[in-house]
Amino acid sequence: MKVLITGAYGFIGSNFVKYILEKYTDYNIIILDKLTYAANLDNLKDIQDNPRYKFVRGDICDSELVNELISNDVEFVINFAAETHVDRAIKDSSNFVQTNVCGTHVLLEAARKFDVSKFLQISTDEVYGSRESGSFKELDLLEPNNPYSASKAGADMITRSYNKTYGLFTLITRSSNNFGPHQHPEKFIPSIIINGLNDKEVRIYGDGLNIRDWLFVLDNCSAIDLVLHKGKKGETYNVGAGNEMTNIEIAKIILKELGRSNDLITFVEDRLGHDRRYSLNIKKMSGLGWTPRESFSSALKKTILWYKENSKR
Repeated sequence: MKVLITGAYGFIGSNFVKYILEKYTDYNIIILDKLTYAANLDNLKDIQDNPRYKFVRGDICDSELVNELISNDVEFVINFAAETHVDRAIKDSSNFVQTNVCGTHVLLEAARKFDVSKFLQISTDEVYGSRESGSFKELDLLEPNNPYSASKAGADMITRSYNKTYGLFTLITRSSNNFGPHQHPEKFIPSIIINGLNDKEVRIYGDGLNIRDWLFVLDNCSAIDLVLHKGKKGETYNVGAGNEMTNIEIAKIILKELGRSNDLITFVEDRLGHDRRYSLNIKKMSGLGWTPRESFSSALKKTILWYKENSKR
């Protein structure tokens, strides 16, 4: 079985590659990654000699390269490749539209052309926008509020269209905020850990009361695996852990774990278009038999330990 996984040197993708290679001994993985700033070759250095793993450096927007790879008997395409950082998208959204929308289209067109068995698009809860109460279901209206989430919503829509128009076996997962080892230091939880370890200020947007649901990355990997193999054609699946907390709560929990004072916390001007709350209804995933295995507390301890052992101070 040949599987093309894009963006696999990033945080979630690299964790998924290791997960899938360990679980399925008959799977051969082809990785296509552009190696942008968010990629890290160290994320997969422990499997670089695995004969079932092949790395190709390239851009998902390169249709000639994508066609060449997918035409070589690829059965599954899993698209993790994306520009993901909201602050960067606010400053300049052009790369986000190009990679997240146009790149996904290139992959879908190749998947259609060469009769790929399944195409799985990795998305985000941010495409729904914000809500004060209740939880988003998969068929709820998409109302993205920043250029990043809008580009991901566009990718979801083009993916859906390839199922409805061409009959391609597409799947979409929309997960809540992931965290865990190997995450880029610009992301929220790693930035707090690293700054706390170095006794530097921990910057919190606005009043710190924005709410996110935190999902351990390996739990997301198990959900993606289940959707890939058991999900229904053309369907979308929300993946969340029920760990809804405000940003200020997260910061205080981490600083307490590090033995640091809350005096490190500094409130800064709020981000433009900052969504107040994300929340996912995961009944559909539960119906597939999935539930998160790791508690937030245990996952956070593992994450902190990894950054203690691997961060340069």
